[in-house]
Amino acid sequence: MRTRSIAALCVLGALALGGGWYFGTAREPAEQTSVAGGTLLFPDLTAHLADATRVEITHQGTTIALVRQSDKPDSPWGLAQRGMYPVQATKLRGMLTALTELRLVEPRTTDPALFGRLGLADADQKDSTADLLLVYDKTAKPIAALLVGHRRVHTEGNVPDQVFVRRPGDMQTWLAEGSLQVDADPQLWLDRDIMNIDHARIAGVAVHRGDAELDFVAKDGKLVLTAPANPPKLEDYKLDDLDRGLELLTFEEVTPDKDAAASKVGAPIGTAVFTTSDGLAVHVTVLKGEKDIWARFAVSGSDKAKDAADKLNTRLAGWTYQLGAWKQKALVPALDDLKAPPPEKPANAPEATPPAAAVEPPKQ
Repeated sequence: MRTRSIAALCVLGALALGGGWYFGTAREPAEQTSVAGGTLLFPDLTAHLADATRVEITHQGTTIALVRQSDKPDSPWGLAQRGMYPVQATKLRGMLTALTELRLVEPRTTDPALFGRLGLADADQKDSTADLLLVYDKTAKPIAALLVGHRRVHTEGNVPDQVFVRRPGDMQTWLAEGSLQVDADPQLWLDRDIMNIDHARIAGVAVHRGDAELDFVAKDGKLVLTAPANPPKLEDYKLDDLDRGLELLTFEEVTPDKDAAASKVGAPIGTAVFTTSDGLAVHVTVLKGEKDIWARFAVSGSDKAKDAADKLNTRLAGWTYQLGAWKQKALVPALDDLKAPPPEKPANAPEATPPAAAVEPPKQ
């Protein structure tokens, strides 16, 4: 039994050494492994980031591009695959900052057959999990290029995250220290907020659908239908949905107005104007979609509200936004959408007896 145990330990030891040989430093040429641990991967990148004008991320052969919209350092960045719609500035800044802070921990395998295990196979391969990150300056010269693989996220305090990386075209892989996170999904880059107008500010809503018009006025914190006259009983929670139609409003997808046909944006369903107590007027046009709805927004303002209106228009003008289908009744409801259901009959209510048929007297 002791001989067998010793033999098993020898086998396990050989496997462990083999694993270290493939993923550790035994196979690495001396000139590639002489970098001291803690060395910055891109020591000069911080000084050049001000010149960055384009960031490309490739995953499984598909590339998205984040592009600075002008040469000014404070210029906003847009997503090329969405008509240059603004991206999340904080997210982009965080990714680029993390790139400058990456520090090499130790070299790993140089065997291409093992790159996939670290998530570092070439990003143009269909089954690769790697993201290729390229940062360009205004002359289209790359100032940083990196394949980003599997991450090690640590939840313990004061323990930094780690990630496997490889320079494109280089066989040397590395374990690096840093919180770099790269997203190749364009949806994850979009700033999805459209607007957030608190329902307490809504003073009135006017809805037009075809020849029908509904006018609402806020009274005691609730919308009241003032036209047409003598309306049926309306459901309170449905009126609340209308009142909150512009509250925390976000989109699912976005397209430039000029490309709306390509996104199968259909004919208008209706329009609405939401007015606020401080002078804003938000004009909403709701359009048909294949499953969901689309909407366009224009904002006007008087006096103190003009600056706020101009800022909203600068961001919203020229864009068509996809919203969930349920949002139609919160933006351009028909009267039938707001009606309260008829009262239910009591379970033990007797059935009404139909009136007896009139019986003609016998002829004399």
